[in-house]
Amino acid sequence: MRKLLISAVMGVALGISSVAQAAGGQVHPIDMEWSFEGMFGTFNRDDLKKGGQIYFDVCAGCHSMDMMAYRNLVDIGWTEDEAKAIAEQREVQDGPDDDGEMFMRPARLSDRFVAPFANEKAARAMNGGSFPPDLSVITKARKFGPDYIYSLLVGYKDEIPEGVEMPDGTSYNEYFPGHKIFMPQPIYGESVEFPDGSTGTLEEEAKYITTFLAWAAEPELEERKSLGIKVLLYLIILTGMLYALKHRIWHRICLDEYTHGPYEEEYQKSIDDHKLS
Repeated sequence: MRKLLISAVMGVALGISSVAQAAGGQVHPIDMEWSFEGMFGTFNRDDLKKGGQIYFDVCAGCHSMDMMAYRNLVDIGWTEDEAKAIAEQREVQDGPDDDGEMFMRPARLSDRFVAPFANEKAARAMNGGSFPPDLSVITKARKFGPDYIYSLLVGYKDEIPEGVEMPDGTSYNEYFPGHKIFMPQPIYGESVEFPDGSTGTLEEEAKYITTFLAWAAEPELEERKSLGIKVLLYLIILTGMLYALKHRIWHRICLDEYTHGPYEEEYQKSIDDHKLS
């Protein structure tokens, strides 16, 4: 009877889940294995640079990264000259000059990534009323983090399921909640040619840009993990030392108690018996 009840409950739960997905619920994203996961995880520098190039060539046309500065690119493999060249492709407002006027100049390493739009209203006006989110911490701000971002990028489908009505300006995405997303598919594979002349498949490009966004959200991740490992090793050594010290102290206390306490006669007798034997 109990097994039948459990089976019935599971059946109802699965049925509700299926109905929810059919009604536009979110599908669980692809479970990826990332190089930066786990205690010893680190960012793949080649993936980071390729992901950064995809951001500047594709994503930066709509999405800002207000928390990142061009100097941060030097930390992940770009030379200072390369980072300067990337910055100088954008212009920022500066001033006032000697005449009290504001002026435009090429961006510097110290500047934040230049946003594609002056403000939110301008962004909405250029995107049919939809506001492209800032990507600085997008992998931390979305449930399932990097897995969701990767799945979203590879989840666009040309064939729309029967019975699904798509509003104008939307695309069907398997992993987006509700499946109707205003953002057009940004990458298709071979979207960017890298400095070595190579290109990537859709899955590879999605992996590169997701890795870059994960680093942007946690640029201190590797340093934090390295410090954590050192702290753990220190605590292990300290625990061993404290245990040895405790053992030494209590051994002496117990020995003093046995030789000079209520067991003194028994202790002396055992010594005499040992001598006689």
